[in-house]
Amino acid sequence: MTAILSFASARQFIMLSPRLFSSSATLGYPKLKSHSGSKKRWRALASGLFKRAHSGHSHLNVSKRPGRKNRLSLTAYSSPSQTAKLKKLMPYS
Repeated sequence: MTAILSFASARQFIMLSPRLFSSSATLGYPKLKSHSGSKKRWRALASGLFKRAHSGHSHLNVSKRPGRKNRLSLTAYSSPSQTAKLKKLMPYS
């Protein structure tokens, strides 16, 4: 019985003391995974928005007008509804 109590007190001590090899002392919370497709396509900005490139700019450009190709080369930014979804999909960005 004393071995069980000493193990429980040791575990409680470990949970209360900060670990030396980690920057955070929280236990029991798994890391969240970032969405692979989102992190390949979007980049986070310091303002909290996300940016991405337009698709369809790299091939089959003969049939596209120059103005369309110029618009496709511009950076696209996330809307407020997209930003809320992207913050859930990429929690550490």
